[in-house]
Amino acid sequence: MQSLFFFLYRFKDPIKVLLKPIQRLLSFLAMDPKPQQDQNPNSSEPSSSPPPFDPSKPSIPISFPITKLQDLQSRSYYDSFHFPFNKASVPLPPGSSSPSRPRMLVCHDMAGGYLDDKWVQGGNNADAYAIWHWYLIDVFVYFSHSLITIPPPCWTNTAHTHGVKILGTFITEWDEGKVIANTVLSTKESAQMYAELLTELAATLGFDGWLINMEVQLNKEQIPNLKEFVNHLTQTMHAHVPDSLVIWYDSVTINGNLRWQNQLNELNKPFFDLCDGIFVNYSWMENYPKLSAAVAGERKFDVYMGIDVFGRGTYGGGQWTMNVALDVLKKDDVSAAIFAPGWVYETKQKPDFQTAQNRWWGLVEKSWGIQQNYPKALPFYSNFDQGHGYHIYVEGLEVAADSWCNISSQAFQPVLGGSFDPSQSTIQVFVNFKDASYNGGGNITFKGSLEDSASFMTRLFQGALPLEDLPIHIIYSVNSDGSSLLGLSLGFSNTNGRASILIAPGGPTFLPMPHAMNKFDKVITPVRITDIEGEDPQPGGWVLQKTSIKLDGYTLTDIDVVCYKKRKPSLHGSSLDNTSTPITTAALDFSASLGHIIIRTSEQNTIFPPATSWAVEGQDISWASGSQGTKTVSVKIIWSLKEGSGDDSMFLKYNIYVEGAAKLAVGDAGRPIGGSKEYLGVARVQAFYVSDLTVSPGFSSIKFIIQVCGIDGAVQKLDDSAALLLDVKG
Repeated sequence: MQSLFFFLYRFKDPIKVLLKPIQRLLSFLAMDPKPQQDQNPNSSEPSSSPPPFDPSKPSIPISFPITKLQDLQSRSYYDSFHFPFNKASVPLPPGSSSPSRPRMLVCHDMAGGYLDDKWVQGGNNADAYAIWHWYLIDVFVYFSHSLITIPPPCWTNTAHTHGVKILGTFITEWDEGKVIANTVLSTKESAQMYAELLTELAATLGFDGWLINMEVQLNKEQIPNLKEFVNHLTQTMHAHVPDSLVIWYDSVTINGNLRWQNQLNELNKPFFDLCDGIFVNYSWMENYPKLSAAVAGERKFDVYMGIDVFGRGTYGGGQWTMNVALDVLKKDDVSAAIFAPGWVYETKQKPDFQTAQNRWWGLVEKSWGIQQNYPKALPFYSNFDQGHGYHIYVEGLEVAADSWCNISSQAFQPVLGGSFDPSQSTIQVFVNFKDASYNGGGNITFKGSLEDSASFMTRLFQGALPLEDLPIHIIYSVNSDGSSLLGLSLGFSNTNGRASILIAPGGPTFLPMPHAMNKFDKVITPVRITDIEGEDPQPGGWVLQKTSIKLDGYTLTDIDVVCYKKRKPSLHGSSLDNTSTPITTAALDFSASLGHIIIRTSEQNTIFPPATSWAVEGQDISWASGSQGTKTVSVKIIWSLKEGSGDDSMFLKYNIYVEGAAKLAVGDAGRPIGGSKEYLGVARVQAFYVSDLTVSPGFSSIKFIIQVCGIDGAVQKLDDSAALLLDVKG
C-alpha cells in the first residue's frame, strides 16, 4: 500500500497534502518496531498496553531502521541491545567487482519493509516472503520510506551467499525530509560527516553500500554540498568496503528541482559522475534507454533503468508483462532496476506463491539470462532450504516440527529447469517443504511417472568452478521408493571442449539403454555410505551416495539431476548390449527426493574444536515466576573461540538446544522433559537470545548447547558441543 501512496505523491501533486498524514501513519504502522512485550514471533497474545519500544532493553532481536538524523549522528544504534545480532555473518565473495555487462538490480519494496524478515532469529510464518532466484540478480536494495533503511542481516547473508551485493537506502521525503536535507547539506563538513556515518554503518553491519534517494525540493545553493555528500560517501565506501556501490536515484536535478527525468541526461548526470550508478525512474519511453546509454558512454552498464512491477506508469505495464521492458533494456545494452517484485506476494497471484513466484522470475530468466554461477569455490554445500518451512531436520533427524521462517537459513538455491523429452516422462520437480528433509526445512522432490526405458534430466546448478590438481569428493542424499533412482550429471569444460560424467547409483546395469550411455563420456557408480555393520546409518530412509572425480585443468559448469528406474538385466543379453530389450515400456510411478549435496576437496568432515575451546557466557539473565510452579528465564548467550583454539570463520551457523526445560508458547504450563535436548533455533552470529523460556518445577539447572555447523554442512555432535550451564533461581 505504501508504494501506491508513493506513486500518487509523485504524480498527483494536489493530493500530496491530503496524503501526507496517511503516509506517515502507514510508515509508523508498517515500519516502526513493535513494542517490547509484543516482540515474540511465536506469541499469539499481544499486550493490551505495551510500553514504547526501547532498543537499549533486552528483547527478542529485531532489525529496524534509523528514523531520526540525530540517532545517526549520536551513533545510538551501536548502543542498542539489537546491534550485535544485526551484523551479517556471510561476507561478499572476494573479487565481486561489477561485471562488464548489463546488470540486474532488484529493489525490495513491500508493505513498508521489516515484516517477517525483521525477526533476526527467525519467525513462525512458514509462508513468509522470500526470494530464491538469486542467480538472476547482481544487486539487491532493501528499501523503505524510513530515513535510513538498514537491510536485515538475513537478506545480507543470503545475498552474499549467492554473490549478490546488497544496499541500504538513505531517503529524504516530505516536509520532514526537507528539514533533514537542510541539516545534512548545511555545510561541506556536515555533508562529509553524515556520509562517513553512513559508511560506518555499512562497514560495521556488513552490507555493500547505499541507494541515495533525495526526494525533496532543494535550493540551488545546496547542490555543491549535495555533490560533496554523494562524492564523499562513494569515496569512503570504496575505501572501507571492497566492491561497494553507491547509486543515485533519479529525483533531484542539478538545479535543485524535484523532477524525475526518466533517463540519464545533463540534469542528473553530474550526480551519476560522482557515484557508481543511477537508478532511473520507471516512467521512461522506449527510446530513453538508448539515449541514456549514449550519455553514459563507457559507463552505460552503470545506468539502471527502473521497472515498477506494480505497473504504475512503467514501460510495458509491469506485472506479467514486465519482460517487455526487460527486452528493450537488453537490446539497448543497459542495466535494469526491478522495483517491488513483492507484487507477486502482496497481490496473492494464483495459484499459489511458490508457483507464481517461479513463473514470474522465469520471465526474467527468459529475457535476461542467468547472472550468477555457482559453485565457484569449495567446499560447496546446499540443502535447498529456502528459509521457511514446517519442520527442521539435522542429518535426517527431525529436531523441530513447527512453522518457521528465516531467510538467513537459505542455502545455495537450485537453478531448476528441465531438459528432457516430454513425450518420454511426466516428472514434476519442486522444492518440497512438507515431506521429510535431510538438513533444514526442504528438499527437491521428483514425482510422476517414467517409462522403464526412459530417463529424465533437469538442471540443478550452473557453475564456474576451476578444478585444481586435487580430486573433488561428492556426497548427496536420496530418499526414494526403492526403485526410483537419482544420479548426478556433471558437465565440465576446458579450452579443448566439454566433457560429461554421470554419477549413477546401481551403475550401468540400471541405466536406460542405449541412449543414456551415449550422452556421457564416463559413468561412475558411487559408493553407498554405510556403517561398519553394512547398514545405512541415516534415519528417515535417507541414503548417502559418495564418489570422487579428478579432472585437472577443467571447470565444473553444470550439475544436473538424472531420474531413472531400477531395471533388471535383459534375459537376452547384457544390459550394456545396445540390442537388449527392456522388460517393459509401461509408465511406472517415480518418487524420489534429493536432500543435500556436498562438493569438497577433503574426504573427511570438518574437524570441530572441542567444547573446552569455547568461552561461553550468559548475559542479561532475567528470571520470573510462572504458573503452576514454573519459572521463566531470559538470557543472552554469547560464545567465542579461546585464543589459539582455531579459526571460527569456517563456522557460519550454530544450532541452539536446551536440556532440562521446555520451550512453550506464552500461557502454557511447563512440562518436564528429563534429559532430552530441545531445539531452540539457529544463530548466524556468536550470540543467541532466549526469551521467556519456561522451566518446569524440579530442575536445579538447565543447559544451553551450542552445536557448531561447518560450511560444508557438517555438524558437531551434541555431546561434544560447548554449553552454558545455568542454575535455576530459587
